[in-house]
Amino acid sequence: MGLLANIFTWWNGATIGTSLFSRRNGASVGSDALGNAYFQAKKADASGRVRRWVIYSGSNDASRVPPEWHGWLHGTTDLTPNELPQQRRWEKPPAPNLTGTREAYRPAGALEAGGKRAAATGDYEAWSPGQ
Repeated sequence: MGLLANIFTWWNGATIGTSLFSRRNGASVGSDALGNAYFQAKKADASGRVRRWVIYSGSNDASRVPPEWHGWLHGTTDLTPNELPQQRRWEKPPAPNLTGTREAYRPAGALEAGGKRAAATGDYEAWSPGQ
């Protein structure tokens, strides 16, 4: 199913067309710790901008792009993370979006967390339009 999935689906990674386009029209710039590959167009467009894109290794989830590569993709910096100074001690490693997974944040009172919420404290006074 791997070859058919690459031909017909885009959500499980790059399609064959995207992979061929990337190799033909783009130059590989680098990759990150998650295995995502980053490309830059060989030629600038009519406005002088150079197109940049990522080929995900796995599911297409933008939260899997580390912050330093996100900045490069969006033109915030022209330096690739390989050219940037080392990570500062206060910076944390990137975390994926956990929405929809078992590890997602569920506050007290959420149905998935048992549906129990703290009792009201009595400081609430309901508004009535006739007052």
